[in-house]
Amino acid sequence: MYYVELLVIGLVWGCTYALMALGLTLVYGLLRILHVAQATVFTLGAYIGLLVANRTDSLPLAFVAATLSAGLLGPLIYRLVYEPILDKPPFVALVASIGVLIGMEDGFRLIFGPYGLSFDDNPWFTATWSLGGITLNLVQIWMVAAAVVLLSAFALFAARTRAGVAWRATVSDPVIAQNFGVSVMRVRYLNFFIASALAGIGGVLVGLLNNLVEPAMGSVISYKGLAIIVLGGLGNVPGTLVASLALGVVESFGSVFLDKVLDRDAMAFLFLIVVLMVRPKGLLGGAH
Repeated sequence: MYYVELLVIGLVWGCTYALMALGLTLVYGLLRILHVAQATVFTLGAYIGLLVANRTDSLPLAFVAATLSAGLLGPLIYRLVYEPILDKPPFVALVASIGVLIGMEDGFRLIFGPYGLSFDDNPWFTATWSLGGITLNLVQIWMVAAAVVLLSAFALFAARTRAGVAWRATVSDPVIAQNFGVSVMRVRYLNFFIASALAGIGGVLVGLLNNLVEPAMGSVISYKGLAIIVLGGLGNVPGTLVASLALGVVESFGSVFLDKVLDRDAMAFLFLIVVLMVRPKGLLGGAH
């Protein structure tokens, strides 16, 4: 039963990683940009969610505010940072993205202070649910539920809607998609909105789970997200989801059996190295 509990906890964290990593995959798949600045979108969502939750005592309202604020920040970053340099080599966008990350982290420190903020004491921290001897708190259950609902909704969006078909066509061949009347610009803005909204929701969930929101909270999980999209095969959405869950499970078991050898955060990169030695193109190969 102990191992089952470790597996469940690993899957919970894997769902959180999936919310961040899917956004990174969407941006890379469309523009071939390693969107490191996604970490600041994640952090902004956490801060907005915390402020609204503490002011209104309403988590649903906090999630709506975090989703909208993070979702709007994504297209803004694209418009101001990435769009002017799309014709430049990929490393230019990467450097610009790192600059946004550093600048916004310092901005968070100036606005919210250098120390972490906590959610007010509310029932969601103490409420638990038990099944078969495994006990999860309410936030962990929300993490899994949010990931399942949001990722399923995205799958339906991509497969069943005109906007989703336009997005997939633009990822496959933007020139042909544009020739058939697809607005590449609208697809890019929508892409950044969806990717950023997912990160914002993930930020609130992680803030709730740790009961801590701090300026640099998105950095480590963002770097793990980059490791995940490489593990899954760059631009491969199903591979990203599989890699997210696999990493969560590896960290869960590794934090118990390898805690005296490796830090939990270092396990992501060890896992990356081991997998790439066996499967250089990632768990499920290249972009889909």
